[in-house]
Amino acid sequence: MALKLLHTADWHLGRRFPSFEREQETRLTRARLEVVGRILDVAESRKVDAVLCAGDLFDEPMPQQDWWNGVLRELSGRRWQRPVVLLPGNHDPLTPNSIYHETHNFRRGLPSYVHVVDKPGWELPLGDNAVVVASPCTSAAGDTKLVESLPKREAGDERIRIGLVHGQTFDIDGHQTNFPIPRGSAAERGLDYLAIGDTHAFREVEPGASAPTVYPGAPEATNFGERDTGNVAAVFFPLDRRRAPIVCKEAVGAWNWREETCHSMPELRALASEGELAKTVLRLKLEMAVPMAEYDEAERLLAALGGSLAATPRVGVLNVDRQGLRLLTEDALAQFNADMPPVLRAAAERLQTLAREDPQQKEHAERALHHLYRLVMRDAA
Repeated sequence: MALKLLHTADWHLGRRFPSFEREQETRLTRARLEVVGRILDVAESRKVDAVLCAGDLFDEPMPQQDWWNGVLRELSGRRWQRPVVLLPGNHDPLTPNSIYHETHNFRRGLPSYVHVVDKPGWELPLGDNAVVVASPCTSAAGDTKLVESLPKREAGDERIRIGLVHGQTFDIDGHQTNFPIPRGSAAERGLDYLAIGDTHAFREVEPGASAPTVYPGAPEATNFGERDTGNVAAVFFPLDRRRAPIVCKEAVGAWNWREETCHSMPELRALASEGELAKTVLRLKLEMAVPMAEYDEAERLLAALGGSLAATPRVGVLNVDRQGLRLLTEDALAQFNADMPPVLRAAAERLQTLAREDPQQKEHAERALHHLYRLVMRDAA
């Protein structure tokens, strides 16, 4: 190979997850920093010639010190000196107050082999045979075609040319309005590879093109519904320049985001019996009517998944929507012992009637009926 690169983007360090409990949110925000080490480990194991970070490394232009200090620790703790290029994106644009400004302690604390793209048409030679050309975002939004500020290949320049910008492409509806990247930009600028960031899925934008345009995606998902996250792109340039670069997807993410709906106790039992869920973010929706005899079991299964003060959770981060969980009381009397005392049977009949005929008292009546059921069954046992 003439050149090997690792291309990553969209770390979104410092991202908040306010829909989760505080401890769960902390776990997810830390995961975004932990993956940085794994990305650099892949670069080291692949012995790449450079690491290109295509924007949105931070979730905002002025993140808290913990996050940029964490990046400094990861970068400063490496023995190798291969170039690492940091590109400001639309979430963390280059502004006079951002961490990428030359006066900020983050920028000043970077090792000498780490380079910040701080002007349009920025260039970094990679030895004698390759060069990176890049342009940063200087605002959170805009219709500027940053790729058009990259210098074109000059006559006689036989180097491998890699472009680096952050923006939205033409191939998905609604993803072409913020710092647009027109079709054919890589070839038009005389590039051999165009490294881009913004969307969170790994995707080669123009499959089959001689100069690939690639989104590596977010190395850890940021929300439910995101697909093909958790990767970086390893890019290999053959010695034969007539051959296109080889782009390989490398997995680095640790967390799996899932949405599940349980409609019955067998489905809930099957979910609870799954093996490894410690690195899963699970949004669980319950749409099920549970007989009184199984209701306590359902609660035990949910407690096992979510953990407690006395037990470690089986699911890394669990969010449960219980609005559809209903206690089945329509045939409540049939669920009691046939020989229960008449006074208790009369109480159960009144509660069942109340649950059926008074919507305002339905939930309270069902809970009381279930409590009575538990007392009766405990005494019978």
